[in-house]
Amino acid sequence: MRTSARAARRMRTRERILTAAIAEFTRSGMAHADVNAIAAAAGVAHSTFFFHFPSKEHVLLELETREESRIAAEFAAFLEQRHDLATTLTKVVELVTDLESRFGPVLFKELLALHFSPTRPSADDWTDHPVIVLLVRELERARGDGEVHPEVDAFFTATFFLLGIYGVLTTVDDTGTRDAMLAKSVATAVRGLKVR
Repeated sequence: MRTSARAARRMRTRERILTAAIAEFTRSGMAHADVNAIAAAAGVAHSTFFFHFPSKEHVLLELETREESRIAAEFAAFLEQRHDLATTLTKVVELVTDLESRFGPVLFKELLALHFSPTRPSADDWTDHPVIVLLVRELERARGDGEVHPEVDAFFTATFFLLGIYGVLTTVDDTGTRDAMLAKSVATAVRGLKVR
Protein backbone atom coordinates (compact mmCIF):
# COMPACT_ATOMS: atom_id res chain seq x y z
CA MET A 1 0.00 0.00 0.00
CA ARG A 2 1.42 3.38 -1.02
CA THR A 3 1.62 6.25 1.39
CA SER A 4 -0.33 9.30 0.27
CA ALA A 5 1.58 12.53 -0.40
CA ARG A 6 -0.13 14.10 2.60
CA ALA A 7 0.85 11.22 4.93
CA ALA A 8 4.42 11.31 3.61
CA ARG A 9 4.58 15.08 4.28
CA ARG A 10 3.23 14.50 7.78
CA MET A 11 5.90 11.85 8.43
CA ARG A 12 8.68 14.17 7.19
CA THR A 13 7.39 16.97 9.43
CA ARG A 14 7.30 14.62 12.42
CA GLU A 15 10.90 13.57 11.70
CA ARG A 16 12.05 17.22 11.49
CA ILE A 17 10.37 17.96 14.83
CA LEU A 18 11.90 14.87 16.42
CA THR A 19 15.38 15.78 15.14
CA ALA A 20 15.04 19.38 16.36
CA ALA A 21 13.73 18.23 19.74
CA ILE A 22 16.61 15.79 20.21
CA ALA A 23 19.09 18.60 19.50
CA GLU A 24 17.31 20.90 21.97
CA PHE A 25 17.10 18.19 24.66
CA THR A 26 20.79 17.41 24.21
CA ARG A 27 21.61 21.08 24.72
CA SER A 28 19.20 22.02 27.50
CA GLY A 29 17.64 18.88 28.92
CA MET A 30 13.96 18.16 28.50
CA ALA A 31 12.74 20.29 31.41
CA HIS A 32 14.44 23.40 30.05
CA ALA A 33 13.85 22.68 26.38
CA ASP A 34 11.94 25.44 24.58
CA VAL A 35 9.12 24.20 22.34
CA ASN A 36 9.30 27.47 20.39
CA ALA A 37 12.98 26.83 19.65
CA ILE A 38 12.18 23.26 18.59
CA ALA A 39 9.38 24.45 16.28
CA ALA A 40 11.60 27.16 14.78
CA ALA A 41 14.46 24.72 14.18
CA ALA A 42 12.03 22.28 12.54
CA GLY A 43 10.50 25.06 10.43
CA VAL A 44 6.97 24.53 11.76
CA ALA A 45 4.40 26.47 13.76
CA HIS A 46 4.31 26.08 17.55
CA SER A 47 0.96 24.27 17.35
CA THR A 48 2.39 21.79 14.83
CA PHE A 49 4.73 20.47 17.52
CA PHE A 50 1.72 19.58 19.69
CA PHE A 51 -0.16 18.10 16.73
CA HIS A 52 2.62 15.52 16.41
CA PHE A 53 3.68 15.20 20.07
CA PRO A 54 1.21 15.98 22.90
CA SER A 55 4.15 16.80 25.21
CA LYS A 56 7.93 16.91 25.34
CA GLU A 57 7.80 13.56 27.15
CA HIS A 58 6.15 12.02 24.10
CA VAL A 59 9.16 13.00 22.01
CA LEU A 60 11.38 11.04 24.41
CA LEU A 61 8.98 8.08 24.30
CA GLU A 62 9.25 8.03 20.51
CA LEU A 63 13.03 8.20 20.72
CA GLU A 64 13.15 5.47 23.37
CA THR A 65 10.96 3.16 21.28
CA ARG A 66 13.11 3.64 18.21
CA GLU A 67 16.36 3.14 20.08
CA GLU A 68 15.10 0.07 21.90
CA SER A 69 14.14 -1.47 18.58
CA ARG A 70 17.53 -0.64 17.05
CA ILE A 71 19.44 -2.03 20.04
CA ALA A 72 17.23 -5.12 20.19
CA ALA A 73 17.88 -5.86 16.50
CA GLU A 74 21.63 -5.57 17.07
CA PHE A 75 21.42 -7.74 20.21
CA ALA A 76 19.29 -10.36 18.42
CA ALA A 77 21.87 -10.55 15.61
CA PHE A 78 24.60 -11.02 18.22
CA LEU A 79 22.66 -13.84 19.89
CA GLU A 80 22.55 -15.75 16.60
CA GLN A 81 26.35 -16.10 16.78
CA ARG A 82 28.27 -18.35 19.13
CA HIS A 83 28.25 -16.78 22.61
CA ASP A 84 28.39 -17.50 26.30
CA LEU A 85 26.99 -15.69 29.32
CA ALA A 86 30.01 -13.40 29.78
CA THR A 87 30.06 -12.27 26.14
CA THR A 88 26.27 -11.80 26.22
CA LEU A 89 26.40 -9.50 29.25
CA THR A 90 29.42 -7.69 27.80
CA LYS A 91 27.44 -7.08 24.59
CA VAL A 92 24.56 -5.60 26.58
CA VAL A 93 27.01 -3.23 28.31
CA GLU A 94 28.48 -2.30 24.93
CA LEU A 95 25.06 -1.55 23.43
CA VAL A 96 23.96 0.62 26.36
CA THR A 97 27.27 2.52 26.58
CA ASP A 98 27.12 3.11 22.82
CA LEU A 99 23.69 4.70 23.26
CA GLU A 100 25.01 6.94 26.03
CA SER A 101 28.00 7.86 23.88
CA ARG A 102 25.85 8.74 20.86
CA PHE A 103 23.30 10.79 22.80
CA GLY A 104 25.60 12.34 25.38
CA PRO A 105 25.05 12.29 29.12
CA VAL A 106 22.22 14.86 29.25
CA LEU A 107 19.88 13.19 26.75
CA PHE A 108 20.79 9.70 28.00
CA LYS A 109 19.86 10.68 31.58
CA GLU A 110 16.64 12.26 30.31
CA LEU A 111 15.69 8.98 28.59
CA LEU A 112 16.38 6.99 31.75
CA ALA A 113 14.53 9.47 33.96
CA LEU A 114 11.46 9.17 31.75
CA HIS A 115 11.81 5.39 31.50
CA PHE A 116 11.62 5.02 35.28
CA SER A 117 9.23 7.90 35.93
CA PRO A 118 5.98 7.09 37.74
CA THR A 119 4.33 9.80 35.60
CA ARG A 120 5.48 8.24 32.31
CA PRO A 121 2.88 9.15 29.64
CA SER A 122 2.25 5.55 28.60
CA ALA A 123 1.91 2.67 31.01
CA ASP A 124 3.71 -0.39 29.75
CA ASP A 125 4.88 -3.80 30.81
CA TRP A 126 8.44 -5.14 30.78
CA THR A 127 7.47 -7.29 27.79
CA ASP A 128 7.08 -4.05 25.81
CA HIS A 129 10.85 -3.57 26.02
CA PRO A 130 12.58 -5.85 23.50
CA VAL A 131 16.08 -5.64 24.99
CA ILE A 132 14.82 -6.88 28.37
CA VAL A 133 12.79 -9.60 26.64
CA LEU A 134 15.87 -10.82 24.74
CA LEU A 135 18.07 -10.76 27.84
CA VAL A 136 15.45 -12.64 29.89
CA ARG A 137 15.16 -15.28 27.13
CA GLU A 138 18.93 -15.63 26.99
CA LEU A 139 19.15 -16.10 30.76
CA GLU A 140 16.34 -18.67 30.59
CA ARG A 141 18.22 -20.47 27.82
CA ALA A 142 21.41 -20.45 29.90
CA ARG A 143 19.46 -21.76 32.91
CA GLY A 144 17.93 -24.51 30.79
CA ASP A 145 21.37 -25.48 29.45
CA GLY A 146 22.77 -25.68 32.97
CA GLU A 147 25.04 -22.69 32.40
CA VAL A 148 23.47 -20.81 35.31
CA HIS A 149 21.99 -21.97 38.60
CA PRO A 150 18.49 -23.50 38.20
CA GLU A 151 16.97 -21.11 40.75
CA VAL A 152 18.07 -17.96 38.90
CA ASP A 153 15.12 -15.68 38.20
CA ALA A 154 15.80 -14.48 34.66
CA PHE A 155 13.59 -11.39 34.83
CA PHE A 156 15.02 -10.04 38.09
CA THR A 157 18.57 -10.84 37.01
CA ALA A 158 18.11 -9.02 33.69
CA THR A 159 16.45 -6.05 35.37
CA PHE A 160 19.05 -5.65 38.11
CA PHE A 161 21.90 -6.08 35.65
CA LEU A 162 20.53 -3.31 33.42
CA LEU A 163 19.85 -1.07 36.43
CA GLY A 164 23.46 -1.54 37.48
CA ILE A 165 24.70 -0.45 34.07
CA TYR A 166 22.43 2.58 34.09
CA GLY A 167 23.55 3.45 37.61
CA VAL A 168 27.23 3.41 36.68
CA LEU A 169 26.70 5.43 33.50
CA THR A 170 24.62 8.11 35.21
CA THR A 171 26.77 8.56 38.32
CA VAL A 172 30.41 7.96 37.34
CA ASP A 173 32.08 10.47 35.03
CA ASP A 174 35.65 9.13 34.90
CA THR A 175 35.92 6.84 31.84
CA GLY A 176 38.56 4.55 33.35
CA THR A 177 36.57 4.07 36.55
CA ARG A 178 33.36 3.49 34.59
CA ASP A 179 34.97 0.88 32.34
CA ALA A 180 36.43 -0.94 35.34
CA MET A 181 33.10 -0.89 37.18
CA LEU A 182 31.20 -2.16 34.14
CA ALA A 183 33.72 -4.97 33.59
CA LYS A 184 33.43 -5.93 37.27
CA SER A 185 29.63 -5.87 36.97
CA VAL A 186 29.82 -8.44 34.19
CA ALA A 187 32.33 -10.61 36.05
CA THR A 188 30.33 -10.46 39.29
CA ALA A 189 27.07 -11.27 37.51
CA VAL A 190 28.60 -14.26 35.72
CA ARG A 191 30.20 -15.55 38.93
CA GLY A 192 26.92 -15.15 40.84
CA LEU A 193 24.84 -16.90 38.19
CA LYS A 194 27.05 -19.93 37.61
CA VAL A 195 26.18 -23.35 38.96
CA ARG A 196 28.54 -24.06 41.85
